[in-house]
Amino acid sequence: MDIKTLDHQYVANTYKRFPVEIVSGHGSVVTDRDGKDYIDLGTGIAVNAFGMGDAQWQEAVIDQIHKFQHTSNLYYTEPCARLAQLLCEKTGMKKVFFSNSGAEANECAIKVARKYAAEKKGPDYYTILTLEHSFHGRTLTTLAATGQDEFHKDFQPLTPGFVHAKVNDLADVLEKARTHKLAGILIEVVQGEGGVIKLDEDFVQGIAQLCREQDIVLMCDEVQVGNGRSGYLYGYMHYGIQPDVFTTAKGLCAGLPLGATVLGEKVETVLGYGDNGSTFGGNPICCAGAISTLSRMDEALLAGVRERSERIVSALTGKKGVKSVSGLGLLLGIDPERDCGTVINECLEEGVLVLSAHGKVRLLPALNIPLDQLDQALAVLVDVLGR
Repeated sequence: MDIKTLDHQYVANTYKRFPVEIVSGHGSVVTDRDGKDYIDLGTGIAVNAFGMGDAQWQEAVIDQIHKFQHTSNLYYTEPCARLAQLLCEKTGMKKVFFSNSGAEANECAIKVARKYAAEKKGPDYYTILTLEHSFHGRTLTTLAATGQDEFHKDFQPLTPGFVHAKVNDLADVLEKARTHKLAGILIEVVQGEGGVIKLDEDFVQGIAQLCREQDIVLMCDEVQVGNGRSGYLYGYMHYGIQPDVFTTAKGLCAGLPLGATVLGEKVETVLGYGDNGSTFGGNPICCAGAISTLSRMDEALLAGVRERSERIVSALTGKKGVKSVSGLGLLLGIDPERDCGTVINECLEEGVLVLSAHGKVRLLPALNIPLDQLDQALAVLVDVLGR
């Protein structure tokens, strides 16, 4: 039985897969079962920060595998402590809770905001404000946080206590803050799954000011835009703000599941013994891989991300078949004149892997994709978009 048939028979029917079986990869090139190579501009949806088969990452992971693969959080492990230190020192934050995914990291952030507000203001301050078009995960609570009705319709009732404001409309945020007792505000500075929508600087700074004035917990969801993808270490750093909490996952461990909820001074002591937990959170293998990844995200790498971003935007802006290019760093969206699905399938045929997001072609290449491979992929994109 071939893999596609096996998959259809035994794997839950939740993914509309492309007709490609990936069997190997190196850097920004992946190879399918038939030996065809593709330039990968999706990186496992912003996960493989340094592409496939990164030697330093492999060495760190394998070294930890030879020591021990797992122990519960009842015991200390060096990789967990060292990674928490690295995250805090690079961001000015104070504490870290490790989990397995972005959804779990966001769940933890929501718990922190609600407990903080309950202790400071009272138990009726529990509402979390998020934005329309946002995406924060697929658990019932993070679906409730997600500002897209299409994700809600089959899973009612969702967790109560969420309200959604209009994107880049500070007046709407202020009105909802006036009419709801807010515990926290959760934002993505670039809404990747929602259509690669970049938040305006004045809007983000206005939200940050509101949170300071009303003692609301400000949370930034950095699951997709974080870990160097924006051209800064974390996307909120473009806006001159300091959140009380930020969440991250995806590119943090560059290929293994790891989420982190990173707490600032205001909320660093909110979680006490038993308030949260995770069997696999802070797994030593994942943390070892993340240390390798995060320690290499220096200014030279980030400058390279910004250079690649400018190269992509310049190559596509104003080209035939391109309405606009949006996003930040190497989280970019192309609004095509042709059907998005058709563009993606034709790119696949031409050996380039791209993604979609609400009718846009979404690009999430490796942070260090070689410039010649990037140019080759862009030539294909320009050709396909202009057909």
